Amino acid sequence: MTRPLRLEFPHALYHVTSRGDRREAIFEDDDDRLRFLEILEMVVLDHNWLCHGYCLMDNHYHLIIETPNGNLSHA
Repeated sequence: MTRPLRLEFPHALYHVTSRGDRREAIFEDDDDRLRFLEILEMVVLDHNWLCHGYCLMDNHYHLIIETPNGNLSHA
């Protein structure tokens, strides 16, 4: 079953989360976490987003993203 389309509009705030399959770890070590944050920074800058906060756990993460252009699905 496919997911419904996201509602996207300028200056929307999104709680973005992802969890490892069977709740397995998604980060092997702190180097993985740093690399994730580097990639997140590139995506945020490339899409003109604002990242208001993040929380990296062993098996999942949470992001609070604002999309001034209403373009969350472009990344």
